[in-house]
Amino acid sequence: MSWLREKGVLSKCHFIEMMLNCFIACPVNFEFQNYTIITSKCKGPKYPPSLCCPALKEFACPFSDELNDLSNDCASTMFSYINLSGKYPPGLFSSECREGKLGLACDAPGPGSAQEKAKVNSGVQIEYKLLPVTALLLVLSLLFV
Repeated sequence: MSWLREKGVLSKCHFIEMMLNCFIACPVNFEFQNYTIITSKCKGPKYPPSLCCPALKEFACPFSDELNDLSNDCASTMFSYINLSGKYPPGLFSSECREGKLGLACDAPGPGSAQEKAKVNSGVQIEYKLLPVTALLLVLSLLFV
């Protein structure tokens, strides 16, 4: 592949496109998730971060393991459906929702509530961990602009 790049056959964009096609399918079916957690709170024209960011965390934290797995396309799939559901401007969440270098922190659930909060349509229970989605959001916003 480096030979192709040296000869000018493989541009940076082609390489990125090839890498994006190497992702495995997301094990979570984001098509049929309930996005009203976000769309009922995060509304334009101002999209207040004080409402949008907690709503994003409430929706995304149960899927943190899948979203943090860089070998799948879960994050891009999830944000595609969020943007379709709420008709949000590109990069809204990546520009507004930041908590630190590691992304958004997902709080640990209270005793006995982990199973309830982590239920998803696929029936997989997901642990709550850090959600380093900020950097990924930035990359995705650059890809879709």
